[in-house]
Amino acid sequence: MIRVSRRQFEQIVRETIEALPAHLREAIHNVEIEIRSQPTRDDFAYAAEAGEEAPEGETLFGLYRGIPLTERSSSYDLVLPDLITIFQRPHEEACNTLEELKEEVAITVRHEIAHYFGIDDNRLEELGAY
Repeated sequence: MIRVSRRQFEQIVRETIEALPAHLREAIHNVEIEIRSQPTRDDFAYAAEAGEEAPEGETLFGLYRGIPLTERSSSYDLVLPDLITIFQRPHEEACNTLEELKEEVAITVRHEIAHYFGIDDNRLEELGAY
């Protein structure tokens, strides 16, 4: 297990987002990204409702709450931002080195952004994202 400061973890997430291809970064609108220590019961319940339930004995590394681009219509206007939450503690507990932590954060950030674009877990698995 590795521990980093909140500031370091936020920097890792920020660098991950900045490393995304420009055309993807530019296509992301009305999305807030937050860092939290760990998921709550409500987060697990939301994930289960959305079909994103963590496998038995595992935890959530991230969570997307919102309306994916593929489900938005012309009436999508004046809505609160979608929310991507990245959980720090589960990442730290799963990693032993800073490099492992950075890679796991990158996987999680890309995974949650994929949900924003309307790509579900089954398709991510088909694409080899796991």
